[in-house]
Amino acid sequence: MAQLNAILLLHFTFWPLLCIGLQSQYKSKFKCVFQGDEDTYSFYQGGDVILGGIFPLHSSPISSFSSFKTKPEPTKYKFFTPRALRWMQTMIFAVREINQRQDLLPNLSLGYHIRDSGDDIPVSVKRSLLLVNGQPEKGNGQSCDDIQKQPSPVIVGDAASGVSMAVLRTLGSFKIPMVSYFASCSCLSNKREFPAFMRTMPSDLFQIKALVKLVNYFQWTWVGVIGVESDYARFAIQLFLKESERFNICPAYVHFYPVVLMQDAVEELVNILKSSSATVIVNFSGESELHSILNECRRQNVTHLQWIASEAWATSKALWDDFGDLLMGTLGFAIRRADISHLVNYLRRVSVSVAQKSHFLSEFWEETFRCRLNGSLNTHVHGEEAHNWPPCDGSESLDDVYTPYSDVSQLRVSYNVYKAVYLIAHALHDMSTCEPGKGPFQNGTCGSLYPILPWQLLYYMKRTHFTTLGEEVRFDDNGDPIASYDLMNWQRESDGSLQLVRVGFYDASLEDDKDLVINEPVIMWHRGEKAPESLCSQSCLPGSRKARQKGKPVCCFDCIPCAEGEISNQTDSNDCLTCSKETWPNQAQDKCISKTLEFLSFQEPLGIILWAFSAFGACAALAVIGVFVMYRKTPVIRGNNIELSFLLLLFLCACFLIGLTFIGKPTDWLCQIRYPAFGISFTLCISCILAKTVVVLMAFRATLPGSNVMKWFDPAKQRSSVILCTFVQALICIIWLTTTPPFASYNTKFMSATIIVECAVGSEVGFWCVLGYIGLLACLCFLMAFLARKLPDNFNEAKFITFSMLIFFAVWLTFIPVYVSSRGKYMVAVHVFAILASAFGLLLCIFAPKCYIVLLKPEKNDKKHMMKK
Repeated sequence: MAQLNAILLLHFTFWPLLCIGLQSQYKSKFKCVFQGDEDTYSFYQGGDVILGGIFPLHSSPISSFSSFKTKPEPTKYKFFTPRALRWMQTMIFAVREINQRQDLLPNLSLGYHIRDSGDDIPVSVKRSLLLVNGQPEKGNGQSCDDIQKQPSPVIVGDAASGVSMAVLRTLGSFKIPMVSYFASCSCLSNKREFPAFMRTMPSDLFQIKALVKLVNYFQWTWVGVIGVESDYARFAIQLFLKESERFNICPAYVHFYPVVLMQDAVEELVNILKSSSATVIVNFSGESELHSILNECRRQNVTHLQWIASEAWATSKALWDDFGDLLMGTLGFAIRRADISHLVNYLRRVSVSVAQKSHFLSEFWEETFRCRLNGSLNTHVHGEEAHNWPPCDGSESLDDVYTPYSDVSQLRVSYNVYKAVYLIAHALHDMSTCEPGKGPFQNGTCGSLYPILPWQLLYYMKRTHFTTLGEEVRFDDNGDPIASYDLMNWQRESDGSLQLVRVGFYDASLEDDKDLVINEPVIMWHRGEKAPESLCSQSCLPGSRKARQKGKPVCCFDCIPCAEGEISNQTDSNDCLTCSKETWPNQAQDKCISKTLEFLSFQEPLGIILWAFSAFGACAALAVIGVFVMYRKTPVIRGNNIELSFLLLLFLCACFLIGLTFIGKPTDWLCQIRYPAFGISFTLCISCILAKTVVVLMAFRATLPGSNVMKWFDPAKQRSSVILCTFVQALICIIWLTTTPPFASYNTKFMSATIIVECAVGSEVGFWCVLGYIGLLACLCFLMAFLARKLPDNFNEAKFITFSMLIFFAVWLTFIPVYVSSRGKYMVAVHVFAILASAFGLLLCIFAPKCYIVLLKPEKNDKKHMMKK
């Protein structure tokens, strides 16, 4: 085992052949023997420095069982990839172009050694070992010194991330540089694990950000995520799910399918696609894995899906011929394209004679024209089917057919291959022009050119930046280029062919909110003229909020209207916003608007009715005063204490007018006038009625022998009693106004679309003291009237006063609960109504009978009639 390890170590330090020492039972000396098949299928050209290349010319290997009783058959594949052949030819073209330049590597010539990786890890590892170790023209029995194909100190490849990782784990420990043109897995940026890796393909980290922003742009919050069972897809999907959380995008499902798809695995996947409500599918795979999936989708009539392509197949035209109806409208990010001058002419120079000189080209020729070259049989892909192909007659021409090989309209991966070759060339140029003593290595030494040490070449490659085809190519510390993608849309031309249309771009060097630009009107969708919906739940419109459904992802929710006083001004709001005290939601509850001011105004119907009754009551009181003045000498008027009657009528007129102070927009001064005026005016009225009742009662008591009580109830004393009663009320009002007076208040504490402008009483105690004092006087008045109820009817007003007090009590006792339970202008209206109702009660009950006699029954207005009883 130690001997084997030592020999392998020599292999990885560029021992020309993969050899193993074998002890022959017939010979005692060691013999260097090449292990494995000769595997001579490759593109090779010698030079001072040989660039290795591995490309997935074939894909989807067909598994087979070998008994090892006979030599195992070569691996067969399902698919041949003309596009990969173009990549190979692009590498050759770039090498030849550099060799012809005088300003780049003038003293060194580049060669190439290019092999097929089969898109398979074992094959790729094996052939990468052939590249870095060299290979004899004929393997068996040759001496290790007979090297026909030189070792490569650097490899351009591979396309798949998983394959690249496997190769790197084999060669990377020895710092052999590997420059990938298509491996995008972000895991490859880990320099601890892959220190010798560089790439001209942007990391998936940026592609994932672009894809998530694309999905978010069209508000697709419920998407299916599928990918092939590979490191590339696993890391990409992991990043996609993590990045999606930032934008509240949920996966309807995440499904991985094997590289080699059996029928049951395909049916399982398509059943998932069919049963899900997600209409947008993000797929991380290459084009070869999609054939089986799309075939099954067509068989089960799953044709409604909007596909989002990863960069691995975003520009793969090979799928269009068979599945154009399923893939029309596909969106995907593709790496930057370029026009490489003269490449198309170089690709089209292939003819029958040229194809016969190369196994790869002959296989391509047979695949393209379905014919056999020189009786050879192409069994890599089609097996026995190739037996039925006719011989090629030399009339075939690439100008007469379409093939992805010669299609240079979308040079993206090819451009990456081109840049990879130029990266190595510029690094070698820097090494060759290094001045001794000024080099980057110990003691100022330069990199070795004879032989080239891979770790020194890697150092120069990491420092290299250059310009090619107008683009400045730079790399970060991880060996990744600056990310830039084109957003491609698959559109059908009038002739049915595929047109890849650039409908936007993503540039990671721009600001976060400007890095994605989409020209939406140019996009052709899979179905319809607008973007499809892919939602677990319909969006919550402004005016409602999301309520997550229990046990389901955050994208599945119910829409609940915002509560009273709250708004949401965005679609899919998580929470509603409470409006300020001065604002209120509009009817749609999507914005706060200024509240309307609510108060009892003179212009509204209720205010008009109240001030009309107030004016009418005041006029009625003045009219009664006029009647009393005109008939002041008649017995009815004179017999009912005319002086107090005039005062009572004046105060009732004031009560009617006081009601007007409750109408209109409240102000501080109006509030401070309103309540004291109300209390004092009613106190004056009740005091007058009380004095009248007491005088009548005492007048009849004074008729008893020896009684001189009337001297205390002359007119002066009556006026004094009214003033005294009113003084108490005035004192209460003064204390109220000087401590906590009423003031105008803008009431916003009630959830309403209006601000209630009202007079706050300031002191509840003061307000209820004013009302309580009026009630006390009314009670005394009612008591006196009740005591005078048995006096002669013609000489007293006791029954009318009693009835008026009953109305007064009824009004104000009803007023208290209604007033407390009312809000805003209705509370004010209740107060005004109580004032008017009680004032009208006093006016009608006390003075209406007198006016009736004076005006309508004048025959009863004489002394004889008054003295009748």
